[in-house]
Amino acid sequence: MVTNFWAQRTPEQERARTRAQMELDQAAAAARAAKDAELRHVVWSTLDDTRPHFARLGIDVPDALGSYKVPHFDAKGEANAFFTALGVPTTFLQTTLYYEGFLQGQGPHRSDNGELVLTLPMADNPLALIAGEDIGKTALGVFRRGGQFIGKTVSIAGTIATGEELAAKFTSALGEQVVYRRLTTEQMRASGPVEFANSFQFYSDASGYFTGVRDLEFVRELNPELQTLDSWLTEHKNEIPLD
Repeated sequence: MVTNFWAQRTPEQERARTRAQMELDQAAAAARAAKDAELRHVVWSTLDDTRPHFARLGIDVPDALGSYKVPHFDAKGEANAFFTALGVPTTFLQTTLYYEGFLQGQGPHRSDNGELVLTLPMADNPLALIAGEDIGKTALGVFRRGGQFIGKTVSIAGTIATGEELAAKFTSALGEQVVYRRLTTEQMRASGPVEFANSFQFYSDASGYFTGVRDLEFVRELNPELQTLDSWLTEHKNEIPLD
């Protein structure tokens, strides 16, 4: 079961209901449908609720869409309770940032002086990433284990790497030096939506937790075809917009 925070919506829909509330409503409907159909096992594609982690770290970030910090994370995490409350036999599959984002402007860009630069607000902290198709393949691996993971959270990734390490991977794939440039979350927040800046502040400041619960060897046991970023770049490097 999957919901799409980024689904295309009309201005009227945006005014009538926030995207976070849309996901909550969809998840509640999905949980009720699963209960009514007496499904034996549901894999719910979810994300971490960032709010407890920001509170634990003593970090105050601006709110977005009401009381959320990172709405596309927090609403999914909040929606986990719908499945639990109804007794739906559920595995909570926590995903992460997609490699495909590098095809949509999040990868290296050529600077004014001609060098390729990867700009991320991650300081020296590692980031967890995954290929979109590996989410479904790993969900299949969960189903194939029968009920082993019912009631449990399975956190997944295909690569965990720092900004410097990511730049090195791009350098190898592209055959041209890629430089990692650190950006602060304050700089990102000043130039773009709060949602994105807050999400990267979570990735960075809670990196120890976020990458720590994602065991790549375990994920590979569930999904032997799990793609590393290196293998994914081999196939997709020519699709990355650099200019």
